[in-house]
Amino acid sequence: MSNAGWTSTTVILGAGPVGLVAALAAARHGRTLVVSRRHSLAADPPRVDAVRDGSVAAAAGFKAGDLVTSIDNKPIIAFAELQRAVSINAGQRLTFGIRRGETLLELAATPELQEIKDNFGNKHRIGILGIEHKGKGAREAVGFVGALESGVSQTWFVIDRTMVYIGKVLVGRESADQIGGPIRIAQISGQVASVSLPDLINLAAVLSVSIGLLNLFPVPLLDGGHLLFYAFEAVRGRPLSERAQEMGFRVGLALVLMLMIFATYNDILHVFLRTS
Repeated sequence: MSNAGWTSTTVILGAGPVGLVAALAAARHGRTLVVSRRHSLAADPPRVDAVRDGSVAAAAGFKAGDLVTSIDNKPIIAFAELQRAVSINAGQRLTFGIRRGETLLELAATPELQEIKDNFGNKHRIGILGIEHKGKGAREAVGFVGALESGVSQTWFVIDRTMVYIGKVLVGRESADQIGGPIRIAQISGQVASVSLPDLINLAAVLSVSIGLLNLFPVPLLDGGHLLFYAFEAVRGRPLSERAQEMGFRVGLALVLMLMIFATYNDILHVFLRTS
């Protein structure tokens, strides 16, 4: 294949998954574009309303009325940002910027890994500080540009956390039981749909970004595998032999099938454990 040929083919293959991720960047903050005139961006201040006795927060020196202004020198303006940073950093020491009245201070705390159940009975392992917040998630309107910026940020968050999770699974630091297939997707979709349409749109965006990311993995049979073959062709100056490509596709098919079987097994096990 000529340079122009493989270049154009690479662009076409890459445009699908990359375009999917880009197009759904705004939708990742799902509700943002759909209901941006009413509410879209969390504006609930990250204020501590109460501290649980014996908790990590209590040991670190948090007090009711504290306003968290930053985490590891990164400014935060909403409680949702505080909640997210704590939940994904279990076991990691974090430095919190605190405004206590007119005083600014720093507190260090390490979120404790705990398993909790959501309103539908699904189990999640997240980091917990032990602070309580009574806000109702007030929101403020943003325009299209603000929605797009927020969507890009949220999309990157999904990609980053997905890659971190996969990395931890590969090195044995995280359980693979969070990998789900069509059964769990259908189950969670039904649960989320019962909450609100914006939340369902948000879930659809998360799933679409995840699928787009998966499709970019350098596994033969996926678009990422085709891009890998074209990269080899660009370096070698000639395509891989048909035999090599055939073997690659067989390996890719085996990997995809194993992933599907494993995900479905996880789904069945998850449903069985919940109903037992």
